Amino acid sequence: MTDLSQEPTAAGDTRGRVAELHAIREQVRRGPSERATEAQHAKGKLTARERIGLLLDPDSFREVEPLRRHRATGFGLEGKKPYTDGVVTGWGTVEGRTVFVYAHDFRIFGGALGEAHAAKIHKIMDMAIAAGAPLVSLNDGAGARIQEGVVALAGYGGIFQRNTKASGVIPQISVMLGPCAGGAAYSPALTDFVFMVRETAQMFITGPDVVKAVTGEEISQNGLGGAEVHAATSGVAHFAYDDEATCLEEVRYLLSMLPANNRENPPAAQSADPAGRRCEALLDLVPADGNRPYDMRAVIEEIVDDGEVLEVHERWATNILCVLARLDGQVVGIVANQPSVLAGVLDIEASEKAARFVQMCDAFNIPIVTLLDVPGFLPGVDQEHGGIIRHGAKLLYAYCNATVPRVSVVLRKAYGGAYIVMDSQSIGADVTYAWPTNEIAVMGAEGAANVIFRRRIAAADDPDETRAELVKEYKAELMHPYYAAERGLVDDVIDPADTRTVLVDTLAMLRNKHADLPARKHGNPPQ
Repeated sequence: MTDLSQEPTAAGDTRGRVAELHAIREQVRRGPSERATEAQHAKGKLTARERIGLLLDPDSFREVEPLRRHRATGFGLEGKKPYTDGVVTGWGTVEGRTVFVYAHDFRIFGGALGEAHAAKIHKIMDMAIAAGAPLVSLNDGAGARIQEGVVALAGYGGIFQRNTKASGVIPQISVMLGPCAGGAAYSPALTDFVFMVRETAQMFITGPDVVKAVTGEEISQNGLGGAEVHAATSGVAHFAYDDEATCLEEVRYLLSMLPANNRENPPAAQSADPAGRRCEALLDLVPADGNRPYDMRAVIEEIVDDGEVLEVHERWATNILCVLARLDGQVVGIVANQPSVLAGVLDIEASEKAARFVQMCDAFNIPIVTLLDVPGFLPGVDQEHGGIIRHGAKLLYAYCNATVPRVSVVLRKAYGGAYIVMDSQSIGADVTYAWPTNEIAVMGAEGAANVIFRRRIAAADDPDETRAELVKEYKAELMHPYYAAERGLVDDVIDPADTRTVLVDTLAMLRNKHADLPARKHGNPPQ
């Protein structure tokens, strides 16, 4: 095969020049060498173009600057100037809708970023912002190109600046398919969603060798920054999959639920699931006894169209669920406590997870449904010292700042500050409902009785019997299912089986909701 680094030869006529062009394009398409391609496949990884082929609709990709080459000299670079400079950029369609993409080609300079490489990414990011279309990055690179020095680092700065400019304007999705080390890891962290492939993808600021040299700790690349770590421990990755094909198919599914930009609504779809379908199963799924756990996922799947959900951060902060789904064909974001994990309490990580999800939904015009069954914030020294006040305030701020339609449903417990934070009517929920099993209160009846009647209980001949009687009295007076409704704190108490119908009708009413925010550059949310 012809060496990609050689200069094109002059052709005598137009046909000759066209033939030369096609020959060069074929070289670009095939990549640096068959050996490099085989090495990529041997690692269980696809090439950049194979990945783009899985992401985009067939024959829809239009490449930008395929003939770009670097201008660097020294360290042997002047003799190695492959086309594309190690990154494939362009646009195509996903289910007929325009999507921009760039993909690192690990076969060329290990996918490392140099000046020309960065310029191509900057250009495609600018095009995505100008066109108002999603941007997907397929990451498989070895960081900055050391031979080009600080120029390569400046290239990252340009990417970060554009990530920030595009934030909340167009959906940005990072797909981690190989290594991503050092400053390069900050670009995915600035985007809306991060996908990772197990075993082959890693993200870390300092690698295992540096960690060992500085701290003495020995750890593998996957143990330090693999997909499992970031999906379940750090929360950096929203999704993790076993192979690239499945991962890219799920990226396509996510894109089908997102608008092209912040000026559009998410795409609607025809649903064969009747909007008025009664959910009789809910009567058995959720125990009336507030101390008995259940799986909130089953509740969500019963309510939404065809039981289909896309759960975000499925393995991180599992005491709260953040889900994208459809109701009568319309995309909704669902935030729900998970009683089967830590009784559904809010803690630092759950607050951060839900706050980020609420902000994303609000940015891209996705209505928010909140399902409450929350006993409060998780008590403990670690939580207080870790800043639960600050982190819990992130969720409060996100809800208060959201202008999309917001509907909340109290299934069972809704106690204390956690009730307020989880999109209560008092912080701006448009419509609030409750099931007849709801308990909305400052705290549980037992705890309340112990505080209010502690002297009577202590002075009683039989403290346990007295406590039980007073708990019963407190429940009857202040915690019966209609207490909040009688005081206008919920708009209605509904039959659980009607939840789907009620949500569909309410969201249809709110579809053209308009809310004005005060003039400001931006808020100053808790950090």
